[in-house]
Amino acid sequence: MPIIVNLDVMMARRKMSLNELSEKVDITLSNLSILKTGKAKAIRFSTLEAICKALDCQPADILEYQPDR
Repeated sequence: MPIIVNLDVMMARRKMSLNELSEKVDITLSNLSILKTGKAKAIRFSTLEAICKALDCQPADILEYQPDR
């Protein structure tokens, strides 16, 4: 898939654990893990907004487009 999820990179930069982000964003650990590993098929804007707010970042810091080569 050409969409790359860099959630783990942003979490490392902010020194935030999956548990801590899960609590701040009010998302289950399993759903956050699915997103983090790039297995998610979609994300709600409200979820993306909450993650960006918790990590103090922009959506482009988390999602990246890399066209197939």
